[in-house]
Amino acid sequence: MVSVQFRTLLIVSAILRVVLILYGEWQDAHMEVRYTDIDYMVFSDAASLMVSGKSPFERSTYRYSPLLAFLLIPNSILHRSWGKFIFSAADLLVGLFIRMILKLRGVPEKLSMISVIVWLFNPFTFTIGTRGNCEPIVCALVLWVFICLMNGRVLQAAFWYGLVVHFRIYPIIYALPILVILDPHVFQPGQKPRLQYWNRRQESPQSSSGTRLAQLLCPWFLLKSALTRERILFSFISAVVFFLFTGLFYHLYGWDFLYEALLYHLTRTDPRHNFSIYFYHIYLQYHRKLSILEKLVSFLPQLIVQVVLVLSFAKDLPFCCLVQTVAFVAFNKVMTAQYFVWFFCLLPLVLAWSNMKLKWKGLSCIALWVGGQLHWLLWGYMLEFKGQNVFLQLWMASIIFLAANTYVLVSLIRNHRFSPVFAQLDKTSNKD
Repeated sequence: MVSVQFRTLLIVSAILRVVLILYGEWQDAHMEVRYTDIDYMVFSDAASLMVSGKSPFERSTYRYSPLLAFLLIPNSILHRSWGKFIFSAADLLVGLFIRMILKLRGVPEKLSMISVIVWLFNPFTFTIGTRGNCEPIVCALVLWVFICLMNGRVLQAAFWYGLVVHFRIYPIIYALPILVILDPHVFQPGQKPRLQYWNRRQESPQSSSGTRLAQLLCPWFLLKSALTRERILFSFISAVVFFLFTGLFYHLYGWDFLYEALLYHLTRTDPRHNFSIYFYHIYLQYHRKLSILEKLVSFLPQLIVQVVLVLSFAKDLPFCCLVQTVAFVAFNKVMTAQYFVWFFCLLPLVLAWSNMKLKWKGLSCIALWVGGQLHWLLWGYMLEFKGQNVFLQLWMASIIFLAANTYVLVSLIRNHRFSPVFAQLDKTSNKD
């Protein structure tokens, strides 16, 4: 009966997405404001160039892996909406993977269904794919890496992780927590790792981040703990896959690929359509050409926050990746709306371990986050469509939105029951 209910959810979700794609075709043809994301036009143009035997990077602002353009080649052969169906299918796949992960962790069916609904029927997420944004593919790949790890398939996880980092560079931030959970006391050759199941009340003991930091600063401990079979294999295979695809496309498309798809994202500056607190500084300095050092300095707050979060929550992998992503997006020097889907796909994985009640704490988080975004969009509209000089007000709105993101991040952490994904194997098992 429960499986039928999940299938029904999936079917209704699929119908909703098909209807939105068809509606988008109508709106694009009859209304001034297009439903289709401008990035989708860029993807389609790049795919068309690839069909013609040219480089996808001849299309200005195409800054993605050529794999994306390759996936959208049928846009030029079958129908221009092909990519939207691919992205929406990946969106549904994320819902399926969320259910699989929660089932593996022993989450009760009712909580599991609620968590799946949070993804499948989130207005933000189901419009992302239907408007032609590729982020659902990245989300699906990240969750598949989690599933592979939970089933003890380290080599598969490494392959898909190397691929997803090539496809979209931001999942590189998950490398450290993944390496941390590849503990020799959890992953033993020939044995499937033992998962720690959901418990309504129990919160697992958590060693202090100070203790872990002291251990990491000890060279002998670092060398001994890092050089394990699983960690070496995961690092080596994921690196080989990443550099294999990168080397292949560098051979085909040269420096244009290397800069546009990878290096550009490290030094990107965007003076408009940007929620980031760095927006105003970038705007004021835009014609001066920021130095490489200035561009890289913005990564310092991110780096500090990322290290603290990993030291604190790495064993609870989904939650660690969630708070890492929220912090990464909030403190990034460029922040656009499509980045939010990066953490929306991780949120359903941790709801079952949250003590936060929808009334009132949950509602306050939603209201502050949505309100902060709408407030920013109001000033963005005044700037972009009305041509008014409201840059200072827009910057203040970015600061308010950062405060809202910080409030949500702190609330998530304070109301979460720490629960490592894996349980350590018994000493007898280790000896055998």
